[in-house]
Amino acid sequence: MTENKTDSTIIEPYGGRLVDLLVPPNEVGELKAKASHLPSVQVSERIVCDLELLATGGFSPLDRFMGKEDHQRVLDEMRLMNGHLFPIPITFPVDPSENIKLGGQIAIRNSKNELLAVMDVEEIYEWDRAEVAAKAFGTTDSAHPLVAEMNRWGSHNISGALRVLQLPSHPDFHESRLTPGQTREALASFGYKNVVAFQTRNPLHRVHEELTKRAAESVGGVLLLHPVVGMTRPGDVDHFTRVRTYKALTENYYEGNRILLSLLPLAMRMAGPREALWHMLIRRNHGANHFVVGRDHAGPGNDSTGKPFYGPYDAQEMAEEFSAELGVKVVPFSELVYLPDEDRYEEVSRIPADTKTASISGTQVRDQYLNAGRLLPDWFTRPEVASILSDSYPPRFRQGVCIWFTGLSGSGKSTTADILTVLLMEHGRQVTALDGDVVRTHLSKGLGFSAEDRDTNIRRIGFVASEIVRHGGTAVCAAVSPYKATRDEVRAMVGSDKFIEVFVDTPLDVCEGRDVKGMYAMARRGEIKGFTGIDDPYESPENPEITLDTVTRSPEENARLIVDTMIKDGFLKPSAMVNGKSESHA
Repeated sequence: MTENKTDSTIIEPYGGRLVDLLVPPNEVGELKAKASHLPSVQVSERIVCDLELLATGGFSPLDRFMGKEDHQRVLDEMRLMNGHLFPIPITFPVDPSENIKLGGQIAIRNSKNELLAVMDVEEIYEWDRAEVAAKAFGTTDSAHPLVAEMNRWGSHNISGALRVLQLPSHPDFHESRLTPGQTREALASFGYKNVVAFQTRNPLHRVHEELTKRAAESVGGVLLLHPVVGMTRPGDVDHFTRVRTYKALTENYYEGNRILLSLLPLAMRMAGPREALWHMLIRRNHGANHFVVGRDHAGPGNDSTGKPFYGPYDAQEMAEEFSAELGVKVVPFSELVYLPDEDRYEEVSRIPADTKTASISGTQVRDQYLNAGRLLPDWFTRPEVASILSDSYPPRFRQGVCIWFTGLSGSGKSTTADILTVLLMEHGRQVTALDGDVVRTHLSKGLGFSAEDRDTNIRRIGFVASEIVRHGGTAVCAAVSPYKATRDEVRAMVGSDKFIEVFVDTPLDVCEGRDVKGMYAMARRGEIKGFTGIDDPYESPENPEITLDTVTRSPEENARLIVDTMIKDGFLKPSAMVNGKSESHA
C-alpha cells in the first residue's frame, strides 16, 4: 500500500482564508435583543443550507448572498467580481410585498421562526428566471427540479453583510456534523499529505467502496467521505437511512486511519458540470486536494423529451479544465464491474472483452430488488447495507404514490378520481383524495382565481400530497393545474418515481357541453375572466404517464386502466380479493 504521510495536511482554503461569519458568544445576547425589533424574513430550507455554509466558510471566499454584479458575472463567466472562480449563483430571493428596505436590516429566521442571522440590506435587485435557468443550468425546461423550483422564488434578490447568531440545529449524527474548520483539523490529524473527497447522495454499494479505496490509495492519502445531507434530488433515499449505511461501512470495511466521514449540509442544484466545479471548491475548503468526479456528476436525470440534461462526461471535462486553478486534482470515476469467477471488482478497461462479469443497474436495484422486497446480493452490497435499505425501503406496493389528474374543467377528472379511489381501497391501499375544488373550501380558503392564486392552490395540494406519499400513503389529486411548470414543481416535491401524471384529454367542446354550472358560457360572455381554455391557456402535458380518452371510454374503464398501469409498475399487488375470489385487472 502506498504511504504518503507528513506531519500535517496543509491545504489552503480557496481564496486563501476560511470565511467565519459567526458572532462571538459575548455579542449574541445584545444582537438578539436588537433583532427582536427588526422585520423578519422566514426563509426556505435551501437558504438555511446556504447560510450555514456561508457562515462556516464552506463557500469561501464568498461571504454573503450574491449582490447584482457578482450574480451577473457568475452567470456569464462563473466568476465573482474579484476574479475568483465560483460557478453557482448563491442568492436570497424575496418578494417585493415583504417590504424590505434598502439600507435597513432584517432578521433571518427558519421555518420554526428561530433567529439565525441578521443582514444589513445593502442591495435589492431584480433577477431573470429564464436567464438564470439558461446560464446556470443550461436549460429552461421545468423538468429540471431547480428550474421548476425557481418559479416560486421571489422576483428580487437581496444582499449585504451577514452576522450569524447560531447555526441551524442538527441533533442527528452529531459526531459527524463537522464544519469546514473541524473537518480540516480532523483530516490533519491523520498525517497524510493528500486528501481525496468523495461526493455522494446515494447509499454506497461494493463498487463505490472499491472505487473510494482505490482513489485514496492512488494518491497515497486519506478518504474524505462527504455525503450531502441538505437538499438532494427529489426522490433520493433520505439522509437518515443513507448515513446509517455509511457508518456501517466505515466502521466495518475501511481502515480507520484512512477515512473520515463528515456530513455536508449542502442544498444541491443538480447543475451537472457547473455543480462539479462547485463541489470541488467546497471540498477544498474542507481540506481536500483531490476529488472524485462521477459519470453524469450531479445530473438531474432526463428532460421533458426523455433525454439526459447533461452528457455523461461533461462534468469531468469541465472539472479537468479548471482543476489547476482550483488546486484540486480530478480523480475520474472509473467504471468497475464484478468478476464472479474471481470474486473481485476490476476496471472495465483492464479486462478482456469476453470476460464474464456481473452488474446491477440503478434501475434494477430499485425495481428488481428494493421495490420487490428482495435483499441485494452480497457481491453487490454489504449485508449490513442491504439490511438497512430493506428495513427503510419497503416493497413498492407499500410505498407512497401520487396520482395527479390534470385536464380542463369538465373533462372528467373528479368522476374518474372518485372511482379510482374506491378501486385502490379495494386493493388494500390507504387513499387520501385531494380534489381542487374541495381543497379550496379548507386548505385554500380565501384564494382567488388569478394565475398566482391558482398556482398557490396547486402547490398546497402538492405539498400535502408529498407528505402523504412520504409516509407511505396514496394521494389521488384532481385539479385543472393548467401550467406545466407548476405541475413539474409538484412532481419534484413528490419525487418523479412516485408521481403518476394522468392527462384527462377531453376536447374543449365536449367539456363545454358537460358544463351544468354554465361556467364556460359565462366565460364566453366575458362575465368570468381568466377561465382556463377560454381566455387563459391550458398547457397540455408533454409526456404524461397516462392519457385518458373520456369520449370513447367510461370513467370506470379509465379508472381500471389506471389500476392496470399501477399493477404493472408495482404500486399494487396483481390481485385483490373480491367476494372471496381472487380477481386480477392486469
